[in-house]
Amino acid sequence: MNIAIITACPSGVANSILAAGLLEQAAAKLGWNASIECQSSVVNANALTQDQIEQAECIVIATNTPVDTSRFVGKKVYQAPISEVTADAVAFLQNAPAKAETLAEATQVAQAPAEGSATKKIVAITACPTGVAHTFMAAEALEEEGKRRGHQIKVETRGSVGAKNQLTDQEIAEADLVIIAADIEVPLERFNGKMMYRTKTGPALKKTAEEMDKAFEQASVYQHTGGSSSSTANDEKKGAYKHLMTGVSHMLPVVVAGGLIIALSFVFGIEAFKEEGTLAAALMTIGGGSAFALMIPVLAGYIAFSIADRPGLAPGLVGGMLASSTGAGFLGGIAAGFIAGYAAKLIADKVQLPQSMEALKPILIIPFVATLFTGLVMIYIVGGPVSGIMNGLTDFLNNMGSDSAVMLGVLLGAMMCFDLGGPVNKAAYAFGVGLLASQTYAPMAAIMAAGMVPALGMGLATFIAKNKFEQSEREAGKASFVLGLCFISEGAIPFAAKDPMRVIPACMAGGALTGALSMLFGAKLMAPHGGLFVLLIPNAITPVLMYLVAIAAGTAVTGFGYAFLKSRSEQKQLQTEA
Repeated sequence: MNIAIITACPSGVANSILAAGLLEQAAAKLGWNASIECQSSVVNANALTQDQIEQAECIVIATNTPVDTSRFVGKKVYQAPISEVTADAVAFLQNAPAKAETLAEATQVAQAPAEGSATKKIVAITACPTGVAHTFMAAEALEEEGKRRGHQIKVETRGSVGAKNQLTDQEIAEADLVIIAADIEVPLERFNGKMMYRTKTGPALKKTAEEMDKAFEQASVYQHTGGSSSSTANDEKKGAYKHLMTGVSHMLPVVVAGGLIIALSFVFGIEAFKEEGTLAAALMTIGGGSAFALMIPVLAGYIAFSIADRPGLAPGLVGGMLASSTGAGFLGGIAAGFIAGYAAKLIADKVQLPQSMEALKPILIIPFVATLFTGLVMIYIVGGPVSGIMNGLTDFLNNMGSDSAVMLGVLLGAMMCFDLGGPVNKAAYAFGVGLLASQTYAPMAAIMAAGMVPALGMGLATFIAKNKFEQSEREAGKASFVLGLCFISEGAIPFAAKDPMRVIPACMAGGALTGALSMLFGAKLMAPHGGLFVLLIPNAITPVLMYLVAIAAGTAVTGFGYAFLKSRSEQKQLQTEA
């Protein structure tokens, strides 16, 4: 007898492969000719051809998740859960032709996912400070995990190019669960009254299954209160970092654009911009006089926006402008953002007005009072002391000796490689970006160089020690190397998640060396992102050759170091087994 077999399970891992193997053995015992399609996420699926389907006298579908049956209309089809196969595969297969029925129209298997829960509709949002790697990698991980479990899931990404794959009102209304995986504040008023679970992109990417379990267990009804910040006490304690990263994420495009345009002005000569009426002067006005002038106000404004929603934006922008004018720099901008945000939030929560005047609060009272309060505090209390701190820090960085520069490079480089886009990495990155406003470019150079090392190093390791990596890991290594060139250190996350005790130390060693060498060579970087592609802009990185040497040295340490550690580990394992 000719039969065709389909197996599938929510995860696409264990049950699907197990059922396919059992049915293949059972068919062999019965002397039947079986064509098998195992729908799996870990093995290559050989889809049934049209000829195999037409020649099959019976189609056997053993699944725990819905599958498309449109291919089998008009054929004898028998559908059952995988549990019947594992009980007695031979008896199951013998009874299948007798129980099969002609499929009149396309249907889906009615079995629930393996967890025992019905298929759910899930919507999610992912967002990270830079809006590049973590945003999209977390989205992909959530989508894959949701589909493995048999759920319908759609993920909106709020990245550096804006919101993509946007959720519609209908999709939100029909959703059983909302997952917010964000390191910055995102607008949540759309989800008022929905079951919501909030986490960060890191756990969503590295512990996807665990986070989805938590989402179903810990989700609670979201009640929008007019602010974008979390309403729970636990989230409020963690909010300061999220508010800061929200400000940094909105400031970043301004910094990148300004830095690259300033670098373009240097093409005509380092001091060519001083001659009025020239193109170099125009470029400097755009990049330095306008874009960089907006850095600190945007930082402060969006920190306040993260805390108090739109009412916090105006006082935050004004506070940031005062931080710039008083010389308080990015530290003053951070202070202004928090002062303005919490002042606006306090007024919004505590000031009670008659119902007839309530509409005036967000457009008149909060902006006026919060801006006045923030401005006075910045001028009379914060501006002077923080300006002194910034001047001292700038002087120290610009005049430090080689020993101090190297130690700072070691610290910043190691921080960039410690958690691959996590809080420590972002803290170092925010430090470097903030210093650009003070025309201090060396730390940013060390930070970007070191940030490229983990992904480049993992790519190198898979190349020089191919026999120690599986084919899927070698393919991941190629992608990692490309991501490293783009200054996306998250390319090393798949390796770190699988082998953190060796990958992270190897990355930190290489990053620390690169950071130290970059500072020792006096490298300067005008733009805080772009990786080696910034080299396309003349004078964006100086000196180019020694900067590349620093990156190459760190990549070699990480790549060869991890290749050696992994090799040694496998040799020990083989010796133990022997």
